[in-house]
Amino acid sequence: MDTDLALILGLVIAGFTIPSILSALSERRPPRASAVTVLIAIGLVTYAVIAKPGGYSVGEIPDAFFRVVGRLL
Repeated sequence: MDTDLALILGLVIAGFTIPSILSALSERRPPRASAVTVLIAIGLVTYAVIAKPGGYSVGEIPDAFFRVVGRLL
């Protein structure tokens, strides 16, 4: 898997997890599924940062996003 793709997937999954966690907490139920998706997101982002020589900086994230979108379109 390409490191840019892993980074973007991890960030998108993490973004979708936040409403899920808030929903579970507001309904007073344990956020089990959300915890699993957080772990998946952390794993993908960690893989991307470790696998890319030099890692990623915050300024590189938009460039990585547009590289991934450009390849898909």
